[in-house]
This record gives sequence, C-alpha cells and structure tokens, in this order.
Amino acid sequence: MSEREITKLTLYGDSISGNCQKPRWTADYLDIDHDWVEVDILNGGTQTEEFLALNPVGQVPLARWPDGRALPQSNAIMLYLAEGSDLIPEDDFQRAQMNSWLFWEQYSHEPYIAVRRFKKHYLNLPDDQIDPDLMAKGRRALGVMEMQLTWTDWLVGSQLSCADIALVAYTRIAHEGGFDISEFPNVERWVSRVEGALSIGHANPKEGITL
Repeated sequence: MSEREITKLTLYGDSISGNCQKPRWTADYLDIDHDWVEVDILNGGTQTEEFLALNPVGQVPLARWPDGRALPQSNAIMLYLAEGSDLIPEDDFQRAQMNSWLFWEQYSHEPYIAVRRFKKHYLNLPDDQIDPDLMAKGRRALGVMEMQLTWTDWLVGSQLSCADIALVAYTRIAHEGGFDISEFPNVERWVSRVEGALSIGHANPKEGITL
C-alpha cells in the first residue's frame, strides 16, 4: 500500500477487457478499498451521456475519487495506485525498465494480441477475415517475452512489478485470439506465476475462462 493516502475510489471498467483488469488487480493486490462499476463496452456503455460526463474520451478503465478527480488509461491508473509499493522497483534503472515494458505493451503487444482476440472471440470473424499481420506481430511479441523470461522469472527485477501485471492481462487470454501459448513455455510458466501472485484464476484455453 502506498504511503500516500488513497481514499476509496471507484473503478469503471468492463470485465472482458484486459486493460480494465490491470487497475482492478493492482487495487486488489495492494488492498486498496474500491468499488467496481461494470461498463458494457459492447453495448455502448462508454458512449452514454452519463459516462461521457465522467470521461469525455469515452473509454474504460477510469478511476474516480470522491473529490471528483478522475484518471483514465490503465497503466497510468496502475502506476498511481502502486506508487510507493513493492510493485514499483526502488532501483532507478529497474524502474525505467518497468516503464519501458509498459510502453512496449501498449505499442507492440496489446495492438496485436488484444485486437485479434476481440475480432476472433467477440466479433466471431473467421481467420481469413482477420488481418494476418495481427497473428504475425502478436507471435513476435510473445517471442520477445519468451526470450526475456528464459533468463528471469519476472520481467523486471526479482519480484512481481507493474510490468508483469500489464503484460499478463492479455497474454493469459491470448488463446482467445488464436495464439497457442504452449509454443512459448517460458511465457506459459510466467503467466501461471503472475496469476498465483495476484490470486486470480487460471485462464483455461479449453474452457475459455477469462476472469
């Protein structure tokens, strides 16, 4: 728990979204008291007049405090909640490495793995109607993680950090996008390790469990 006092907050998100789970898992891990408000993305929940008054960008997740302060963007919320905790390395360089993984996740991982998952699992598009680059670039991202996790148990340092939380969000459900995580054994073991640290259920490729 951060030394900075964090009054009870409200997290708005859709449980099907890996990005929305990041701040939720962070709050749970740090025992930060919060309320969860489910916002149905697929049925336009982020585009209602009520929600747009909270976040004009019309996106979840969103964190909101009783004094009216609101913070969007999954990694920004996660970092704010984790400030001063063991989820952020004390070492300056390791902290920079963690941030590097967070930027990489949003630019080189999520745009391919999460987008392909959405098109295949929620839009029910057949593979021949999905951009083949999504599979190729998603596999490349998993390959980068596989190389890193050949040498380390965690992405940064010797324990769980925000980098692990950010990247496990969509990696653990990559099978819903057609990715075979068993082809990346170090990543597969890391997913189980992070799920255990966060006390979240294993995402079973056969049963399609995502939460």
